[in-house]
Amino acid sequence: MTAAVLVGIFGVGGALLRFAVDSWFAHHSSIRSVRTDGSARLHWPWATLLVNVAGCFVIGVAHGLTAGMGLGSEWQVGLATGLAGGLTTFSSWTTATIRLVSEARFGSALLNVVVNLVLGFAAAAAGIALAG
Repeated sequence: MTAAVLVGIFGVGGALLRFAVDSWFAHHSSIRSVRTDGSARLHWPWATLLVNVAGCFVIGVAHGLTAGMGLGSEWQVGLATGLAGGLTTFSSWTTATIRLVSEARFGSALLNVVVNLVLGFAAAAAGIALAG
């Protein structure tokens, strides 16, 4: 029961944090451009990258920190599944990549895949190392 409550509490926090990051980038992004036909062109998905890398770091920290602090496994589940799960977004990452491909921005699409994977792995490893 405790694990489910922690997942719920941290999940709401992660989702609200993701909303805040998305909203900030939406209101402060000057990277959007307009095509000659008047249609909008997708900016590079910075908000998605940021929340995904942060979520990888959170999971890494949760993996090592909860054990190191003597916290029960329910705290690790709460942080990893709740906070990181509410914060991160695989679906937005894949959809942004498909949109970049549909705009014939193949280099940007490939860069989006590579940067998310490399920084995600690095953030998870850094979180584990920091907490371990």
